[in-house]
Amino acid sequence: MSYDRYVAICQPLHYGTLLGSRACVHMAAAAWGSGFLYALLHTANTFSLPLCQGNVLDQFFCEIPQILKLSCSHSYLREVGLLVVSVCLSFGCFVFIVVSYVQIFRAVLRIPSEQGRHKAFSTCLPHLAVVSLFVSTAVFAYLKPSSISSPSLDLMVAVVYSVVPPAVNPLIYSMRNQELKEALKKLIQWVHLQQL
Repeated sequence: MSYDRYVAICQPLHYGTLLGSRACVHMAAAAWGSGFLYALLHTANTFSLPLCQGNVLDQFFCEIPQILKLSCSHSYLREVGLLVVSVCLSFGCFVFIVVSYVQIFRAVLRIPSEQGRHKAFSTCLPHLAVVSLFVSTAVFAYLKPSSISSPSLDLMVAVVYSVVPPAVNPLIYSMRNQELKEALKKLIQWVHLQQL
C-alpha cells in the first residue's frame, strides 16, 4: 500500500508503468511467499516443541509466545532464531513504509494548493493510521515487560492487533465512496430515531 501511495503521489505520470499487472503480481508473490515461509518456520518450530504444561492457551488463537509458555524445553536458541527472523522481516517492512511516507510527505508539502494537499493527505493518512495501530499494538504485545503481563491484557492486545486493523481497513477505504457515506448517514439517523 505504501508503494502504491508513493507512486500515485510522487510519480503519478508513471503510475501505469511502475504499477502494472506484472509489478503487482511480483509484489503479491513476494508478500505471499515471505508470509508462507515465515508461517512455515513458526509451524515447524511449534510442532517440534514438547508441551508439558497442558495444551490450553489463554488466547483466541495459537500465538507463539503463549505456546512457548507451555513448552517443557528451554530452547532459547529457537526463540532467538525466530526473534531474529521476525525482527529482520518486520524491520525491513517498517523501513520500506517509513521511507515511502517520508517521500510522500515531502511531495505533498510541495503541492501549492491547500485542496491538493488535503486530497493527498486524505489518501495516505487512513493507511498510515491502520499501519500505526497494528505496529504499536504488536510491539506492545511482544515487547512489554513480563511484570505487566496478564492473560486478560494479552488477550485484549492480541484482539486489537490481529482483528481491528483488518476489520477497519475496508471501512476506512470505503468511506471515500460518497454513496456509502450517504447510506451510513441514513443508518445513523434511523438508529437515532429508533432510540427516541
